[in-house]
Amino acid sequence: MRACPISCTAVKQPFSTCSRKPKDVNQMTRGNPCQLPGMLPNYDPNDNEAGMKILEDLTENVEQIQQRVLEEIITRNARTDYLKGFLDGQFDKQVFKKTVPVVNYEDIKPYIERIANGDSSNIISAEPIIELLTSSGTSGGQPKMMPSTAEDLHRKTFFYNLLVPVMNKYVDGLDEGKAMYLLFVKPETKTPSGLMARPVLTSYYKSNNFQNRPFNRFNVYTSPDETILCSDSKQSMYCQLLCGLVQRQEVLRVGAVFASAFLRAIKFLEDNWKELCSNIRTGHVSDWITDPGCRKVVSLVLNKPKPELADLIEHECSSKSWEGIIKKLWPRTKYIEVIVTGSMAQYVSTLEYYSGGLPLVSTMYASSECYFGINFKPLSKPWDVSYTLIPNMAYFEFLPVKEKNEDGAQYVQCNGVCKENCMGKETEKEDVETVELVDVKLGQYYELVVTTFTGLYRYRVGDILMVTGFHNKAPQFRFVHRRNVVLSVDTDKTSEEDLLKAVTKAKVIVESLGILLIEYTSYADTSSIPGHYVLFWELTSKGNNHLPVLDPKIMEQCCSTVEESLDSVYRRCRRKDNSIGPLEIRVVQHGTFDALMDFCVSQGSSVNQYKTPRCIKSGEAINILDSRVVARFFSQKAPFWEPV
Repeated sequence: MRACPISCTAVKQPFSTCSRKPKDVNQMTRGNPCQLPGMLPNYDPNDNEAGMKILEDLTENVEQIQQRVLEEIITRNARTDYLKGFLDGQFDKQVFKKTVPVVNYEDIKPYIERIANGDSSNIISAEPIIELLTSSGTSGGQPKMMPSTAEDLHRKTFFYNLLVPVMNKYVDGLDEGKAMYLLFVKPETKTPSGLMARPVLTSYYKSNNFQNRPFNRFNVYTSPDETILCSDSKQSMYCQLLCGLVQRQEVLRVGAVFASAFLRAIKFLEDNWKELCSNIRTGHVSDWITDPGCRKVVSLVLNKPKPELADLIEHECSSKSWEGIIKKLWPRTKYIEVIVTGSMAQYVSTLEYYSGGLPLVSTMYASSECYFGINFKPLSKPWDVSYTLIPNMAYFEFLPVKEKNEDGAQYVQCNGVCKENCMGKETEKEDVETVELVDVKLGQYYELVVTTFTGLYRYRVGDILMVTGFHNKAPQFRFVHRRNVVLSVDTDKTSEEDLLKAVTKAKVIVESLGILLIEYTSYADTSSIPGHYVLFWELTSKGNNHLPVLDPKIMEQCCSTVEESLDSVYRRCRRKDNSIGPLEIRVVQHGTFDALMDFCVSQGSSVNQYKTPRCIKSGEAINILDSRVVARFFSQKAPFWEPV
């Protein structure tokens, strides 16, 4: 960030902003920090000490900052169509909390759709909405759309810059090399109003904030921007890996946004290392790389033939075992940076196999709605990761929840990381008032509610968090799980209701042949890359308890019907991104689900209240089901998908 030409006090009032207004919206995207409303301190991201000072100030003054954040949001947006109906011209915090309802996406969807269809941003935001960010959560089978403004790009840049001093506190010498981060853009579409609708990271990578970012010696990438911005995911992956291999001695850290994406890169490397070595040996990129930007920048990185480097990489990749391959190919690597919390926790063991003992680092907690928190102890084990919510990102509230299993005992959902059996357990919300950020209690569970600068007011994010501690006066939270999500392999989030609807459509096919679906459950199989959904079906012929003769074509049709019935994000991951493999149905022998019930009861479930879990996370339970499989069928075609 450049220094503000007008003095912005940053000592006694570290969260004040320059009062000068930009002449137009486009001016706001050129990176002048003094134009940023909303308590974003101006500092040089290369100044590690200044960054840590800002973090200390932010976490010491939580209550005051949250108060000012809400005041600014209300003052700016009180006259929007949405808020004026509740506030009636008042700007008081208590009036806001008393009259503005806590909402889900379905409550605000009509307003966002009106903006997508050409209505004014003033419906929900005083600042112009410049794009809509598509969420991995879904509504009616389609991605949710979240409003975004030009200033929000600056807020994200500020947030990213704060990650640097935290990592430098724990890892030395990060400015002495490069990061091999594998970053990708996703498909986008234009709404009837002309606004772009795209994922939040695609929005950021395509922004001036990313492409014209000031030099930061701690964030130098092996991937040229042209390879990141390539819309062909295969060409992008190939070129980024090629650049990373050529610069292997400069690489100090590797990673991607999600653990699943990084493992797909390792699988891609397994499938293509011979061709990559050939390119390095000859100094020429493969002819099938047709994107002109990629060809140009990769040719500059290749520069000339490097036969010795190609031989070295070939030697490592031709080994029978790829255990520790990351450390072998990039020997100076200090850690792997990927999100391994939430549904990504299922990939921890696979990452550890490939990593060679490198730490797995989850630096941040964010979503399409808002960027939330930073991991202040980045070298902690995946199951110990907690995030400190940064109080100037949004106004945060929390709905207390109780975590219960079938027999009423409290539990902690662990996404397969801990040793507990977390099967079919749901979150039960109490009908109570929200709690403010400074009032949350240690060890308690909450659902996150946010009010943002971009037009979301008291919006339920759907994340269940547990308070694990405090940094200064800022609470720290462990991500527990997404509300109602039972299956996830990549960015997909399939709820129990989504799964039921899909299975209901598929079972019609077998019912027409006199076959009944007695019971079913599921799990996300991530033992191979990409992972895929597995459904366990117990079938019987009408009129008897015998396993029917199954036509493979019919069962494959069932697999495809389930996939076609799942939401747009799943179908995109399956067809466009290739980040999810073909769905599988495993038919089990008669009585299998009775054995599953016996196991669950032996683990403490109540016989009277037992219901079949629709998603299985326990390895022991999966083994019980797998030991009784009599037939396996896979979807033979990718489901239909197109941007909408």
